[in-house]
Amino acid sequence: FKEHTIDVVVGAIDAKRILKARNLVQRALDIGRGTAHLLDTRHRVTVMSTEMSCPGCGRAFEELDPRLFSFNSPHGACQECGGFGEIWNRAKQIGTEDTGDSVLENELAAERESEWIDEGEAVPCPACHGSRLNPIARHVRLQNQTIDNFTALSAGEASQLIGKLRFRGNQKTVADDLVPEISQRLQFMENVGLGYLALGRSAKTLSGGESQRIRLAAQLGSNLRGVLYVLDEPTIGLHPRDNVRLLETLTALRAKGNSLVIVEHDEETMRRADHIIDLGPGAGMHGGEVVVQGTLDDIERHASSETGRCLKNPLCHPTRKTRRSLAEVEQWVEIHGAHANNLKNVDVRFPVGRLSVITGISGSGKSTLMRSVLLPAVKECLGSARDSRALIGDSPISLSTRENKAASRRVAATGTRVACAPQTQILGAESFETVYEVDQSPIGKTSRSTPATYIKVFDEIRKLYGQLPVSRVRGYSPSRFSFNTEGGRCEVCSGQGAVKLEMSFLPSSYVPCEDCGGRRYNAQTLEVLYNEKSIGDVMEMTIEQAATFFATNQKIARPLSLLVDTGLGYLKLGQPSPTLSGGEAQRLKLASELTRGIGRAQNERIRKMRKPKSTLYLLEEPTIGLHMADVELLLNVLHRLVDEGNTVIVIEHNLTIMAEADYLVDIGPEAGAEGGEIVATGTPEEVAKSRLSRTAPFLREVLKVKRGKLKPSSRAA
Repeated sequence: FKEHTIDVVVGAIDAKRILKARNLVQRALDIGRGTAHLLDTRHRVTVMSTEMSCPGCGRAFEELDPRLFSFNSPHGACQECGGFGEIWNRAKQIGTEDTGDSVLENELAAERESEWIDEGEAVPCPACHGSRLNPIARHVRLQNQTIDNFTALSAGEASQLIGKLRFRGNQKTVADDLVPEISQRLQFMENVGLGYLALGRSAKTLSGGESQRIRLAAQLGSNLRGVLYVLDEPTIGLHPRDNVRLLETLTALRAKGNSLVIVEHDEETMRRADHIIDLGPGAGMHGGEVVVQGTLDDIERHASSETGRCLKNPLCHPTRKTRRSLAEVEQWVEIHGAHANNLKNVDVRFPVGRLSVITGISGSGKSTLMRSVLLPAVKECLGSARDSRALIGDSPISLSTRENKAASRRVAATGTRVACAPQTQILGAESFETVYEVDQSPIGKTSRSTPATYIKVFDEIRKLYGQLPVSRVRGYSPSRFSFNTEGGRCEVCSGQGAVKLEMSFLPSSYVPCEDCGGRRYNAQTLEVLYNEKSIGDVMEMTIEQAATFFATNQKIARPLSLLVDTGLGYLKLGQPSPTLSGGEAQRLKLASELTRGIGRAQNERIRKMRKPKSTLYLLEEPTIGLHMADVELLLNVLHRLVDEGNTVIVIEHNLTIMAEADYLVDIGPEAGAEGGEIVATGTPEEVAKSRLSRTAPFLREVLKVKRGKLKPSSRAA
């Protein structure tokens, strides 16, 4: 009636005849039902088991299954974070959205609550440390490598590791079929310029171009024939060096018997195309026609083709004949010991009051330098973050916003460095009045946000309509002409111009409001006319038409004219912001900041009777989605910002923008762990002579620079 543990001595293993011990081991496992003990000469017992259980602690495990290593499966997902790798704050906050309309009431807040919610800041899961997998999956090893260690590698590093693995016996039989498939897919990622991406990186952190190229790499592995591939600007975010690799990959797809239809602005892609269809001649209402189709020569010869004009007559750099002198720069902003992601404690500086461009291949560390180092450091030193900590001399002091500004003034006088982030020091941030990051994020997430409301011109338009004689007689105030408040708007669609239709098993769809015909206002409000146009008619105007229509009112015409100058004249004033592309949103922000910057500078000059400080603008790839003609317009805006005393720093792969810079900072030389270093700095001509820079060969081609032959127009101070 009592359980006993009985050990059966099967035999002794002779070290000289180790191969003959197989039968003894097998017999011991059979008697012990999968468990055997080994007693060595020192009387130490080693427990061995063929079962998925531990004789020591008693824990048992299920048979290994592919689902165990998937964070999308309940079998493998971390129980704490559910396989997301991060956790969120429990308290959800209602997001706020700047629509530019000063009369938004509680109804709009309620709509925001129902349409989108900001879930707060995410932090890595403390249980799985961001790996997304449960402890069992994280402790399975293949030649001393766990799966979370493997997915933390970049595609290039993973490819090298796979090539070093060696298998024997039964393992080799299994690996012979799987390893080539893994290696091939990793190689495809490198072929499309994504070798720097970590395998476990969250898809939400990828750019549109990176996501598209990942899908392209997946298609390359299918080895299909007779497939039609449709790609929308696959070269987005690609360095010219990686662009060549991508085009070779697309050419390989074509060689397999597939057809490719590509929407693209890239010149090299057009030169490799078999057939080109050029749409236009302009944008928006000025386009929508096939201007010309055929070979590249046909495009260049066509008189009405804007694409042909840009290809036939490329810009000569610098377009202004001379660059702004670096020798005359009075102040520089310097970063010392930048260490984040793959940056290797780099020292870098940028001239104040100049156009600087950060270059380097994809994944070299450009975004890290700007968004993770420069932007927070400048913000902290300007006192924009409360309870910021600054290092004055050698003593860390906690400063309030007012004290921080005072400290910045002392730094300006003494030249003492201020450390605004761990291991990073910044010098010269006191040269800036403020800093703006102009990215490609949407300017609004609901249909209530429009270009007119974003640039604040809609307030002036409503004031104008509120001052008309008819409005005064009826008692209409400017708020009557807001489509966000009751009174003047159409109540059927609540001023949105469209009615939302809930679909049971499909995404919600929108149809034009039958009551107002999509014009957002009720009949009484539309009876008020200015130059025979109602407020609804104005919202249907393009920006170009509205600039002409309101030419006599400079408060309205001036910001609209700036939008026309940036190539956005085809947008409608009332076009919902969510329908804008990333490039359109970024140019809209630029024009808006240019308008506000002029007003801020004038007010500052009047108030303090002094020359205002420079404003720092940070842009990341503003040419994404832009035609070559639009890039020329963007250049004019950037130069105008700098001419007015601002400092502009741009991350860019576009050679036209690079060649127009006053100062270049090239990061690399490669991506990921092989990048993160400052390769070359100086004028475009100086960087073009670098032997290490991956950007230099393409710059030399654009600038027609030969090593040691052309003197740069200006030297770095």
